Amino acid sequence: MFPPPAVLPLIVLACLLAPARALETGPSHTGMPQPGTLPEMPSPAMTSPAMPSPATPWPDTPATRRAAQDFIDDLNRALLAQPSATLTLERWCGAHGIGDPALVRAERERAGEGAPPQEVRDLLGADAQTPVRHRRVRLTCGAIVLSEADNYYRPDRLTAEMNAVLDATDMPFGKVVRPLDFRRRTLEARPLWRPAEDASGPGSAGPLVVPRFVLAHRAVLTLPDGTPFSALIERYTSGVLAFPAPK
Repeated sequence: MFPPPAVLPLIVLACLLAPARALETGPSHTGMPQPGTLPEMPSPAMTSPAMPSPATPWPDTPATRRAAQDFIDDLNRALLAQPSATLTLERWCGAHGIGDPALVRAERERAGEGAPPQEVRDLLGADAQTPVRHRRVRLTCGAIVLSEADNYYRPDRLTAEMNAVLDATDMPFGKVVRPLDFRRRTLEARPLWRPAEDASGPGSAGPLVVPRFVLAHRAVLTLPDGTPFSALIERYTSGVLAFPAPK
């Protein structure tokens, strides 16, 4: 039995909206990976309690809450405008006096590396026989941890020299593959902390308490012709605010 003519436009609209909704992720969802998306980054640190911003705690006032949110938004825009997160973080550290020199290093967490989820293989166009490597790192500047990231990449789309450096060193991925002139396609950019919006009242008498993670990105890196070679899950830490609060 066919639906009445008046119902047909609603059915067509629902069909058009379905693919877009399948790509949505957020707190209201179950956390199960959707087709075409990257899974959540597993990290024991996600269960750790909130903590003050390292090195330089900020006072908890409405003005510092607004400033913290503005800084996080600025970093988010910078990450969206630049294909290399490593280069963006080095510029961020240089501008805000984090680390001397403002040099970003990658610290490998080899114990957390493993086989890629099927969603990652789909994004990278890799069948079950195609090698996909996993690199879990903390990006640091001096003693400050700026981000924690999972990077799944196809070694067959890199040069032999690049693979050798990635296997033998902790050099940041973006620096190693820079000669590829890669592009970054962001799948999701999600602030995890909105202090100005969360504020209720004049603030506390103590330091501003910042959660472990303040911003999350998921992205795919591609060659100039659009061929994907890396899938990234990045969480940016309270360390991106490790500088004195503005006066």
